[in-house]
This record gives sequence, C-alpha cells and structure tokens, in this order.
Amino acid sequence: MLTNKPTAVIIARFQTPALHEGHLSLIRQVKQKHNRLIIVLGVSPVKGSRKNPLDYYTRERMLKQLFSDIIILPLSDQAIDKIWSQKLDDLLSNNFPQETFVLYGSRDSFIPSYTGRYNTEALPPVQDFNATAQREAISDKVFDTEEFRAGVIYNTYNLFPKVYPTVDIALFRQNRRQLLLGRKPNEIAWRLPGGFADPTDNSFEMAARRELREECGEVEAGPMQFELSLLMDDWRYRAEVDKIITTLFSTDLLFGEPAAADDLAAMRWINVNEITQLIAQGEIVSTHIPLLEKLSEKYSTND
Repeated sequence: MLTNKPTAVIIARFQTPALHEGHLSLIRQVKQKHNRLIIVLGVSPVKGSRKNPLDYYTRERMLKQLFSDIIILPLSDQAIDKIWSQKLDDLLSNNFPQETFVLYGSRDSFIPSYTGRYNTEALPPVQDFNATAQREAISDKVFDTEEFRAGVIYNTYNLFPKVYPTVDIALFRQNRRQLLLGRKPNEIAWRLPGGFADPTDNSFEMAARRELREECGEVEAGPMQFELSLLMDDWRYRAEVDKIITTLFSTDLLFGEPAAADDLAAMRWINVNEITQLIAQGEIVSTHIPLLEKLSEKYSTND
C-alpha cells in the first residue's frame, strides 16, 4: 500500500539581505526529500529591530524570487514555548488538515523549544554562515540605487511610532532654596541637567544618577524623588511622529562641587525664587520652561 510522503516544514527567520549558501543548501536538501515544502517565517513583535530588521513581506518576496513553488506562512513569536508550539501545530493542521509533517531546523533552531506533536529533524549547517555577522557587515553601507533608498523609506514608515524617554534632574542645595542649571555650548539660555535614558539603565532613577554624574562631575546626591513626567515640545521632534517624554527628578547635593561636563559648557546656581523672573527674561530654554514652572510652584518661598 502506497502512502504519501509527509510535507516538509522549515522553521526559520531568514533575516539576511539575500539567501546565503547555508540557506540555499538547507532548502534544496529538504526539497530533494519531499514533494511539498512549507516555510514558516517567525515574526517578531518588535518591528525593525537589529535582530529582526526585515518584515514578513520582504522575506516572503526574497524566498519567492528563487523558490516560487514554496508555500510561505507567518507565525508570531510567543513568550511561552508551549503556546508557540501549539500555534505552530494549529497553523499547519488548520491549513492542511489531511497532511502529516516533518519539521526541519538547523543551527540555533527551534527544535529544543518545540513541544508539539510533529516529528522534527535537525540538519547540520553546510558552512558556518552567521546571519548576525552578515547584518553587521552591511549595517553602515550605503548603496547608490533607487531600491536602496526606497527600502530605507519603507522601513522607516513601517516602524511603530516611538517615545524617547529622557530624564531631567533638579539638583538642590541650601534646603532646596538654590537650584543648579546648565547651559549647552550652542545655546544662550539655561536648562536642567539631563539626557536620554540608556538601554543599560535599570530604571529612570538610575538614568538620572548617571546623567547627573556625566554632566555635573563627581558629586554625591541624595535619593532621586519623582516630580513629574511630561511630553516635551522639543524642536527636533516637533514635526515628527516620534516624541520625547521626560521624567523630572529632584535630589539634594550632599557634597562635591558640580562642574560642567559632557554636553554642558557652563553651570550656575540660581535662587528658586528667581525662576519666574528668569523665564520672563528669556533666560530659560523653552522646552524646560514647564519643568521649571512646576519647580517654582512647588519650592518657591516668600523669603
């Protein structure tokens, strides 16, 4: 009695600008063993990241250019392997209810994480092709083609709109009667020290301490106290979809003398009661006026 061969399924990401010889060898090797081949492309929830720069549609077209007869399906990544395995099984069985499958993977494949009901088979890589190294090798190359420029625009328009988190720090002394301000080299007005949160920061409080140290030197300050968070009217992002939201912290100088560093050219102490006057005189950077108004409202005295 004749039985139909199972359908081959390759689970992969193919996050490279072109199919390298390792990819091609894997696909051809599987095609020789089966009459039908399905490629399931993993889809990350993070759009346009360094690890997953190409969306599903771009990778689908890349594969179809060379293998027009292959069926290609998307599968979203999941936080839990068991749920991902179930969704993979459902994707295959719902689309092809009468078929059996063998799932193929290679180096760094899905196989150790898969707990579904289909058989798996690991294929050794033909050569040591590394997709991460390939992406890094071309990450700063510019190509003089219309297609390259169109690709840059396509990727940019398909990113999620972003909010860039920043931190600003109100460093006080003399029982919160004096406040430290800084000035950037190409500005004439004053601002609070601060900057962008970094992926290495474990919290916004940590980001605030790092920025305070980078911009004000070796000073020791007390605990970071949350004051407010605010959408910033930053001129760089005024016409952009992406925006900046800052978190303002206050803290007290314990010891040390602040010295302008990093991207600050000068520093000065002001009396908190002078904030309103400095704003009226145009001595405060416009984006920081709402922050300083809140500080003035909270900490000004009648002295």
